[in-house]
Amino acid sequence: MSRMFGLFGAGGFAREVMPIARQTLPSDTQFYFVQTTPEFSSVNGYPVISEAEFVARDGEKTYGIGIADASIRAAIAQRMRAVATPAQLVAPNAVIGDANTLGEGMVLCPFTCITANATIGNHFQANIYSYIGHDCVIGDYVTFAPSVQCNGNVHIANSAYIGTGAIIRQGTLETPLTIGEHAIIGMGAVVTKSVPANVTVIGNPARVLEKK
Repeated sequence: MSRMFGLFGAGGFAREVMPIARQTLPSDTQFYFVQTTPEFSSVNGYPVISEAEFVARDGEKTYGIGIADASIRAAIAQRMRAVATPAQLVAPNAVIGDANTLGEGMVLCPFTCITANATIGNHFQANIYSYIGHDCVIGDYVTFAPSVQCNGNVHIANSAYIGTGAIIRQGTLETPLTIGEHAIIGMGAVVTKSVPANVTVIGNPARVLEKK
């Protein structure tokens, strides 16, 4: 039976993720970018096919999602549930320590690190040079942009987005620092206290971005 891997998206992040898939998956796998409506016939030498074509093809199918938007990732994962298996795309030089619990469909880009005793949900994405400290609990569809530093005992709820270079202060086992569902941590923010759901914080120390 033939093997095929479909990477949803064909933009910048997807183009960064495809080499990780090629390094991770069996050598006899056929690799494709997948878009709802393909804009190109190929990207970086890989064919681009529609989602309908990916679903219709026979063979052993796995997939990944190279899209930062959490709601789009969730919708794709739901549609693929009965069609294909989510792949774990972990760069060869990523570091995963002891006693971590990892959800399905994660993407760990080069030079990322998960230390110890972390629990991470489904379809998590960590871009290059990101770090997760001990005893963190991270929900589904959470996104780390490049160089995020998430220290120990931090709880991040579903669909939160952590911007490039953000630093999250360490919590404690008794009182973890929490970041709420759908919260956005701005680029370079230094988070020193818990962040509510559905807000954007920026700056050092991080403060809620007020809507005008």
